[in-house]
Amino acid sequence: MMIDRPMVAVTPLMDYGKDSLWMLPGYMDAVLRAGGTPVMLPLTDDAAVVAQCAERFDAFLFTGGPDVGPSVGPDSMTDCTGDATDDATGRGEVLSPERDRMESLLLPSVMRLDKPILGICRGVQFINRFLGGTLWRDLPTEHPGEIEHHMKPPYDAFGHTVTLTPGTPLAKLFTGESEIPVNSYHHQAVREPAPGLRVMATAPDGVIEALWRPASRFLWAVQWHPEFLYQVDSRSQAIFDTFVTATRTTRNR
Repeated sequence: MMIDRPMVAVTPLMDYGKDSLWMLPGYMDAVLRAGGTPVMLPLTDDAAVVAQCAERFDAFLFTGGPDVGPSVGPDSMTDCTGDATDDATGRGEVLSPERDRMESLLLPSVMRLDKPILGICRGVQFINRFLGGTLWRDLPTEHPGEIEHHMKPPYDAFGHTVTLTPGTPLAKLFTGESEIPVNSYHHQAVREPAPGLRVMATAPDGVIEALWRPASRFLWAVQWHPEFLYQVDSRSQAIFDTFVTATRTTRNR
């Protein structure tokens, strides 16, 4: 008997040293546990291919990775510091113009079709920049504080807490909790949310940790890494569960 599992597109990671695409298993396994079938997308800026992917898949996961490039968004950033150890791989990819180009085609296509979107780490930064928000380009120099946002391994451990914004989908998901523990591995972050995006969680130092778009069927994005925590933290798996379940729900604004 055929099982009707939503097909979830996952944006690829690039290993420039080996000239290859790859994927963290946590993204794939957490989606599988949530009832979806994850598939890594090709890295392409062919608009026809990207449009076909947007049509064919049921939901889209924008993964972590290198810094968002300065050309992303309606207004170009004046500079981009990059990161010597990028927040998905630790392999030294500072920027990924290929991903910027591909995701700049993919995001608006998926939003037009109103299919579920989940952004993680780079994902929240990219979505915010593309839609017109701003970023802290380097937290240690631009927004220094006592919170460690670039924790050392292991990443399946908690680094700090985030405060949930009352009335938002994340707060409703974790009913009865005003704050939750998360991990943290990034040096950039959302500074000002893009028009249409709303804050769902903040760190104790005020750094924005989660966004959502009320006008979309499902568009959530988090700064932390639930793909590292899903096996030890039920809240992290619940984020993936809610994302995949959204493929089966009608629009609910």
